[in-house]
Amino acid sequence: MKATETNLKGCFIIEPKIFEDERGYFFESYNHKNFCEAIGREVSFVQDNQSFSKKGVLRGLHFQKGEYAQAKLVSVLRGKIQDVVVDLRKESPTFGKHLSIVLSDEDKKQVFIPRGFAHGFLTLSESAQVFYKCDNFYKKEAENSIFYNDPILGIEWKIEMAQLKLSKKDTEAYGFNLLKQNM
Repeated sequence: MKATETNLKGCFIIEPKIFEDERGYFFESYNHKNFCEAIGREVSFVQDNQSFSKKGVLRGLHFQKGEYAQAKLVSVLRGKIQDVVVDLRKESPTFGKHLSIVLSDEDKKQVFIPRGFAHGFLTLSESAQVFYKCDNFYKKEAENSIFYNDPILGIEWKIEMAQLKLSKKDTEAYGFNLLKQNM
């Protein structure tokens, strides 16, 4: 496994070692010891989540506040997504900055998102199945959302806005400035 820290401190791109031959492939998608050594810290995941989304579905930008914040390890089992994370750590030099990366079942890359980040993804293929591990349990009362298209964040989504499919929750999310005031 290869772990590369991104421009957002603590956020890593994980590339597994894939063994391929004429029969197919094999790779270790998660190994606790190797993973923690690669990112330089201990993380204990307690919950696994899966979602299935059709092309154009944008989920996010979601996060949990305070003691319910979650670190995530995100991968794509089928399809292709644009994965986006936003640094919400006020003390961080990259506060308010984002990372956008394409993840797919072809390259099998993963992204590790530490606590203190918002996360979202956009389905680029006809459909996508996304799998992610969390280091804290989901708590509805702690959940929050940032508006996916907030101009302050400047995220360049890879599909035209008119083609996006959003939940009501995501269309009614907070703007980044309002969220900053209430953090």
